[in-house]
Amino acid sequence: MSASGPDTSQASMQWAGITGVIATVSVFAIAQGLSYPLLSFILQGQGVSPAMIGLSAAMTPIGFILSSPLIPGLARRFGAGRTALTCAALSAVVLALIGWTQNVYLWFPLRFLIGVVTNPLYVLSEIWVIALAPPAKRGRIMGVYSTIISAGFAAGPLCLLAVGTQGWPPFLVGICAFVLCGLCLASVLPRLPKVDEAGHQVSVMGFMPLAWLLLSAVVVAAGFEQAVLALLPVYGTHHGIAEIRMSALLSVMIAGNIAMQVPLGLLAERLTARLVRFICVLLTLFGCVLLPVLIETPLIWPCVFVWGAVSYGIYTMSIIELGERFSGSALVAGNAAFSLMWGVGGILVPPLAGSVMDVIGAGGLPVTLGAMCAALALATVLRRRVL
Repeated sequence: MSASGPDTSQASMQWAGITGVIATVSVFAIAQGLSYPLLSFILQGQGVSPAMIGLSAAMTPIGFILSSPLIPGLARRFGAGRTALTCAALSAVVLALIGWTQNVYLWFPLRFLIGVVTNPLYVLSEIWVIALAPPAKRGRIMGVYSTIISAGFAAGPLCLLAVGTQGWPPFLVGICAFVLCGLCLASVLPRLPKVDEAGHQVSVMGFMPLAWLLLSAVVVAAGFEQAVLALLPVYGTHHGIAEIRMSALLSVMIAGNIAMQVPLGLLAERLTARLVRFICVLLTLFGCVLLPVLIETPLIWPCVFVWGAVSYGIYTMSIIELGERFSGSALVAGNAAFSLMWGVGGILVPPLAGSVMDVIGAGGLPVTLGAMCAALALATVLRRRVL
């Protein structure tokens, strides 16, 4: 009894820490998911052009990209816990400033700042979950984590149905969410492992040669998600499909993402994260091939469900493999590098796919996305044996 007591207590603290961090990130995701459509609706109501709205929205991922290399140093100098709590407070303050100003030009620097201050909170929370997850159960835990993140982002816009988009109520929901995020994190901080230890330090740029294939997978996953969300409605219009049907297809794709990350994580435990990622890449490529064939048939519904699941599964499997291969400062640098590459993929791929569509027509969307997946699959085969 006495021999098992400390182990039981440690396991209990471990699971409490995982639960607390996942709760923290779920609230964070709701706040982020609410802010994107809210600010677009407000700008649209002010008569701001779509191009200007798009440029405004791009400020947040630019903030992610530029802040990512700073995260390991901040965690090392101030401590990961203090850094994350400060960022939660600053996120609430910046969102309050956005609500107070209501000016498209002031929103450019403020939306950049909210990207800068929310990114460390997200990155450090993800590192804690990876570090706390028992290796034998890492697949299912990261699957749950990815599911809750996706559900939180999806729930954010639903909050607008309850509070509307006018005045302070929607901003207060987001501000309170960031405050609650900080409170959740503070409650479990003593149970969280140190991820900012002294010793040999790895920078974000120094990490990139260590796992270039994982980082390439993140670029593909991010670029795929953002390009599909932005351009699939345009693709559907070319085929004469109503906007409401295309919106429903996107919802089904998001549902696939939410529903299937835990099963994919369990599969990674039975096989390996690397092999499951390779399978996800191949199935995503297959979906690109099937899209033009099935878009006007009922079979498109199950196709996009699976497409959404496996395309985001590329990222989930990459996170699992990151946790398997790295720890300490390398894990901090690696996760910050993931965030940077997610921003790069989200910014570069949609304009690239749109440009290809301008040149060769609507088919440019599946061609661009399929070419990315094919390149990643080929690089995986050349880099390692996966079967």
